[in-house]
Amino acid sequence: MDLETLKEIRITGLKVNYYYICKRKLWLFSKNLSFEKNNDKIILGQILHENYYKSEKERDILIQDLISIDIVDDDYIREVKSSDKMEKADMMQVVYYLYVLKQLGIEKVGLINYPKQKKKKEVYLTKQLEQELLEALKGIEKIVNQSKPPKLEKLPYCKKCSYFEFCFA
Repeated sequence: MDLETLKEIRITGLKVNYYYICKRKLWLFSKNLSFEKNNDKIILGQILHENYYKSEKERDILIQDLISIDIVDDDYIREVKSSDKMEKADMMQVVYYLYVLKQLGIEKVGLINYPKQKKKKEVYLTKQLEQELLEALKGIEKIVNQSKPPKLEKLPYCKKCSYFEFCFA
């Protein structure tokens, strides 16, 4: 999928992340049904984002009005997350950033920082992950173009989701 198509469909890094967490959440978010402003986990993430790595010069870098990278330095593009519980989703979000940068002729390595856990994870854009990402992007396009949300699926982390009341009330 080329950069122009990604821009046309408006696939952001958060949509890639949500695709791996919950396809229903992805659909609701893509329709601007946002319940995230008062969610404790979202607020915690914002506090971490604002208070860690303050000394970094290149923060919140918006690229092609499509992806927003938390931190960019000489070696890495970095994403800051509150916990590694959604590690696969976090990794694929960074893989997406690396893929968009590759489309622009820029090669970097990704790094996910989990400051509360004092953990880091390097992410590389391998051929296997790129192929998986391309399949996910097709899946995201299909989901956001649906007229109805995907069927409700109860997942272990639903109770902490900002859309919990929407789905289960």
